[in-house]
Amino acid sequence: MELKIRHAEPSDFAAIQETFAQPKATSGTLQIPYPSAEMWRDRLTKTSTEFVLLVALVDGKLVGNAGLHMTARRRRAHAAHIGMAVHDQYHNLGVGSALMAALIDQADNWLNLLRLELTVFTDNEPAQRLYKKFGFVTEGTHVAYALRDGVYADVFAMARLHPKQPSLKRPEA
Repeated sequence: MELKIRHAEPSDFAAIQETFAQPKATSGTLQIPYPSAEMWRDRLTKTSTEFVLLVALVDGKLVGNAGLHMTARRRRAHAAHIGMAVHDQYHNLGVGSALMAALIDQADNWLNLLRLELTVFTDNEPAQRLYKKFGFVTEGTHVAYALRDGVYADVFAMARLHPKQPSLKRPEA
């Protein structure tokens, strides 16, 4: 299996739409079922300095994506939010780990980001294990955060601070 990570291109819209159309991707993200190809085409066509989107290819097939969502607000310029999805048929093959490693490399070494944030549904233990492997810690719980399958579901708020910033210590729990 050849796994390759690269920046998303506008021509990737159909494969990204297919990933988000998968049941696990819909359930594990804030996307809604039946994503529009046109929406993904528009999103990938618009260039933005506030968004980095990487894709994962397995043997040439696009099977996952992960993004850093930054803000133009100066007081939050040190932080970015992470979103990720892997095609249901490609779970447990290292795709999520490869995407996360590439995002963290971008954040730590090229984008001057200090803080990476994400939310993960409290019942998504595989994703939580992945994030913890990369140094994310749970900072709290958002109750009734998002509607999923007709029921409001809770998420954990997780974050990771740049490890080369020793003066930033987390308070002891």
